[in-house]
Amino acid sequence: MDAAQVLAHLGGPDGIIAVDGPSGSGKSTYAHRLVDDLRADGVRVALVRTDHYATWEDPVSWWPRLVSEVIDPLVRGRDAHYRPLVWRAGVPSPGEQLRLPRAQLIVVEGVSSARRSFADRLSLALWIDGGTAAQRLERAVARDGEESRADLVRWQEFERGWFAVDGTRERCIPVDDWSRGA
Repeated sequence: MDAAQVLAHLGGPDGIIAVDGPSGSGKSTYAHRLVDDLRADGVRVALVRTDHYATWEDPVSWWPRLVSEVIDPLVRGRDAHYRPLVWRAGVPSPGEQLRLPRAQLIVVEGVSSARRSFADRLSLALWIDGGTAAQRLERAVARDGEESRADLVRWQEFERGWFAVDGTRERCIPVDDWSRGA
């Protein structure tokens, strides 16, 4: 789904889009390209990454903080300020404060971004599979380093359970299927 298709689906450049799917599936790459294309079309868009909040020990319960620090201010037409997690030697700690300028469109990218508890606020929920679990694991290891392999294997187990219980995929439009009228 390209920027023009997203805007056509939304009926304009306003709302909240989730880009969800398993780790290593290509969500970040897709979201970055989508945001770049939307900005090239003159849309004020903010990209919010769940990786700025999630940790191995706390994969999803940080969500209310992301909403209060980032999404709610942006929805109200204000700048958002937050401290993303920065990983050093495999340990997360708060980084320097980031400012996201007010935006008419918000793209939330990452595992759990299309979660059931937030679905009623989403204008569009997209799903990216990105290959088999083995392919996704190898891409994630290439991204995060071999020392992260065991954590990434555990993460894949967690996200399989999360997606099954949450029913995430069923609420999303598969990006690959958009051209077929999904």
